[in-house]
Amino acid sequence: MFEQLTDRINGAMRRISGRGRISESNIKDALRDVRTALLEADVNYKVVREFIETVQQKAIGQEVLKSLEPGQVMIKVIHDELAAMMGPVSHEVAKASPPPTILMLAGLQGSGKTTTAGKLALYLREKQNRRPVLVACDVQRPAAIRQLQVLGEQLEVPVYADDSKDPVGIAGRSLSFANKQQADTIILDTAGRLHIDEELMAELERIVGKVHPHQIFLVCDAMTGQDAVNSAREFDQRLPLDGVILTKLDGDARGGAALSVKAVTGKPIKFIGVGEKLDRLEEFHPDRMAGRILGMGDVVSLVERAQESVDAEEAALMQEKLQKASFTFDDFLKQIQQMRKMGPLKEILSMIPGLGSAMKDLPLDEHEMVLTEAMIRSMNKQERAHPEVIDGSRRRRIARGAGVRAEDVAGLVKSFRQVRDMVKQMSGMGAFGKNKAAAMQAMNGMDLFGGGGGGGFGQKKRVRSKRKKKDRKKRSR
Repeated sequence: MFEQLTDRINGAMRRISGRGRISESNIKDALRDVRTALLEADVNYKVVREFIETVQQKAIGQEVLKSLEPGQVMIKVIHDELAAMMGPVSHEVAKASPPPTILMLAGLQGSGKTTTAGKLALYLREKQNRRPVLVACDVQRPAAIRQLQVLGEQLEVPVYADDSKDPVGIAGRSLSFANKQQADTIILDTAGRLHIDEELMAELERIVGKVHPHQIFLVCDAMTGQDAVNSAREFDQRLPLDGVILTKLDGDARGGAALSVKAVTGKPIKFIGVGEKLDRLEEFHPDRMAGRILGMGDVVSLVERAQESVDAEEAALMQEKLQKASFTFDDFLKQIQQMRKMGPLKEILSMIPGLGSAMKDLPLDEHEMVLTEAMIRSMNKQERAHPEVIDGSRRRRIARGAGVRAEDVAGLVKSFRQVRDMVKQMSGMGAFGKNKAAAMQAMNGMDLFGGGGGGGFGQKKRVRSKRKKKDRKKRSR
């Protein structure tokens, strides 16, 4: 997400930071590069023009020229203007009294409305303790109703659907269904349509007139770039939109839609979809997104994810086990699973200031984490608790069960024991002091760059074996 834009803007800022003295012309040169980067990221050209003019006025007005750190001051100005361009945003979801609250999703075909309906239901249930129901108002797309029913089964959320081909009637009848289910929130999944399709747009207006939704969200595909912005503008002219949910943002390296929607339509981005899994719907925070764009990381979101994924009592128990060197492969497996809940490894690293840009080109293979988990699951209880009993025959058995080589199992066991012993030794020397969390960070280091996913145990051996093969080929020639 935003990789190209981040690289270009940071390159322009480095050129300013590298100068002993800068002038007004230097600033204009740098902003010219920023303008090009924004246009290449598919940001609306009017938005880009206004953004550059504002930044230029503030940069010169805040005496950037006289600052000891002009590059940092410029980044601060750009960060604040990026956040202002995308915000402000209120994440409040309507809550009717008396219930039920009616939320309606609209958008183009293929924008991800049905999946987003499921994600929103999970978000409301987990974050706001609501009791949602899903309503299948999409009678246009084949299998749309079945898709929503499958999502409902996965989430254990009731779904209302009938054989009628009238979405207005379906929406109306869903009210009595919600009351029977004692639900307090109704989420209407409507059919995808082009804003130029007069008949289908009129159908949306009839649904609004029938059930009077408390909030209407437009679901836009970030991959469509400016088309997402244009469709948001056109839908807003026909429907009383309350905000935008931007999907597939994890697959868009440019991100122009995220930067343009609020400025062009006046409608804020409420939520963003950052993955295929149903728990990958996040609140949109303009200031945090501006920080990611500028390569400054997003520590707040990282901490929030960790708090959601890691149980505090479990973490304290892990720290105690590390200090006593009683940390087992079962504990390690739990930690890998917790880490995978937080999201893709590369995305997690991108939230750490300075680390994301430094490691963006590293081949962080999520498959290595899967192989590590498979090796641990192939061990019996004794082997997980006491890795020292794993001899040659056991390594071969574990390797067969996990679909890896015996050398990979040996590398996993060796690295695990080394880190465990190192943590115990440092703890005994008082190296951690009051910060016992450092023990967990040390094990996290093994997660990230050892067996947990950052290259894999046994990778060095594979590299050496490849070199030996190349050497043998050269000698044979």
